[in-house]
Amino acid sequence: MTCIVGYVDRKNGITYLGGDSLGSNGYSGVINKQHKVFHCQDTKEIIMGYTTSFRMGQLLMYGTDLFDELTINKNDIDYKYLVTKFIPNIQNLFSNGGYERNSDGEKEGGVFLLGYRDRLFKIQSNYSILENVCNYNACGSGEYFALGALKAIEQFDLSPIERIHIALKSANEFVTSVAPPFCIINTKNDDVVEFKD
Repeated sequence: MTCIVGYVDRKNGITYLGGDSLGSNGYSGVINKQHKVFHCQDTKEIIMGYTTSFRMGQLLMYGTDLFDELTINKNDIDYKYLVTKFIPNIQNLFSNGGYERNSDGEKEGGVFLLGYRDRLFKIQSNYSILENVCNYNACGSGEYFALGALKAIEQFDLSPIERIHIALKSANEFVTSVAPPFCIINTKNDDVVEFKD
């Protein structure tokens, strides 16, 4: 299910996330009204996009106190903060929300992307956090096609929104569990760009 694509516009200090709208079990699917990319309740400067589970996404979408106010005000959200403060908050959110799974004694969540200002992080199901050297990433069943498309167009003069749209269209072309409309948001403002194809 899903393709979430993140792109960092380093020149302007903005991160963009785009996602598809299909809910699928691999055999059948339905287009959902709720977007898979959204702004965090604690601060509009943080955006998230999820795969794995709609329940997980709903918990992330409406979760509060994932980031403390002092850290937000000091612009102190970095890799260390995410590992030591944010992830324990996410584990509590998932556990209290009835979502967290236990796999052979190891607690598991799900996969999602997180954008903050001009940084992009990928949170894996075992709660590890990755930050690529390149300025883009993706997750979900369409991940590899999206990443391939982004790599292929690196040298072209395209906007972040155009890049994400191309990546999502590539995933849609080759993966049965990815479908429009595509929704794209960013860490700078509340703009929402939608593409029907």
